[in-house]
Amino acid sequence: MLYLVIGLVLFLGVHSVGIFAPHWRERKIRDLGESRWKAVYSLVSAVGLVLLIYGYGKARWDPVVLYVPPAWTRHATALLMLPVFPLLIATYFPGRIQSALKHPMLVAVKLWAFAHLLANGMLADVLLFGGFLTWAVADRASFRWRAPKPVPQAAAPSWRNDAIAIVAGLALYVVFALWLHVHLIGVPVAPVAMP
Repeated sequence: MLYLVIGLVLFLGVHSVGIFAPHWRERKIRDLGESRWKAVYSLVSAVGLVLLIYGYGKARWDPVVLYVPPAWTRHATALLMLPVFPLLIATYFPGRIQSALKHPMLVAVKLWAFAHLLANGMLADVLLFGGFLTWAVADRASFRWRAPKPVPQAAAPSWRNDAIAIVAGLALYVVFALWLHVHLIGVPVAPVAMP
């Protein structure tokens, strides 16, 4: 569990610098230069991500049960996950989705985290998904006092980008649900059968 906690602190901590210490962040970018700052940021993120993945996997071998979700929550999770991949793609393909939601990636993270909290009741799950949900809510709330950073765009705004985000996102959802989730995470998603 310690690796998971350290990984979350590093990964979410470095991603929270712009939320809680924007002036410090700007000063460090000036002092180090943008390339060095990005290198340090990327290194800390990568170490945090590796530790949280390793820690989460290790914690699943000795689970601490906080709550036992009912069977229907697996279906709710599958349904809540439907827009996640389209929203992630819409972050980089500007269109009506992006203009309506402002930051589709944060909406995707919130849906992903909440959906997984519904269907998973182990301490490691609550730490991982609860940590990401808390971070995404805090990041979105911080837009009240700071301007969101621009996201590099893959194309000019258009309705076609919404179509690309939806079609490609739903295709990714199917691939992830049918094959990748079980191979990467070790937990089958489909078919979800009622008891």
